[in-house]
Amino acid sequence: MTEVAKFAEQITNDKNNTNVRCQFCNSLMLKAHEGKYCEQEIDVPLMVQSKDNAAESLSTETLRNFWQIDDMMTFENIGFSHTVDGRKFLVCADCERGPVGYHELATKRCYLALQRVVHSEK
Repeated sequence: MTEVAKFAEQITNDKNNTNVRCQFCNSLMLKAHEGKYCEQEIDVPLMVQSKDNAAESLSTETLRNFWQIDDMMTFENIGFSHTVDGRKFLVCADCERGPVGYHELATKRCYLALQRVVHSEK
């Protein structure tokens, strides 16, 4: 199954068709129809880092599927973490887990990774 097929039920007219919530504390991050689906390859730090890694070395994974949010005020609940290479990482504002995506400083756009959130009607 391709990544797009895995998320196809979440996408209607290139928008998120359900609310987007934190996978850990269920906090509402983004209401339905507020994010635009986009694909790009970005290396994002893992949510849980190995204790064996040196402090300077973050383990990352390549993410490809995102909800693009053009105005950070669109979020219901989001926090910002460390800045690396012109990107500020997004975390849950309630439980501070993440990163769940990133904010691009140059364009002021935010990208919320579909793989790191839960999609829910409620």
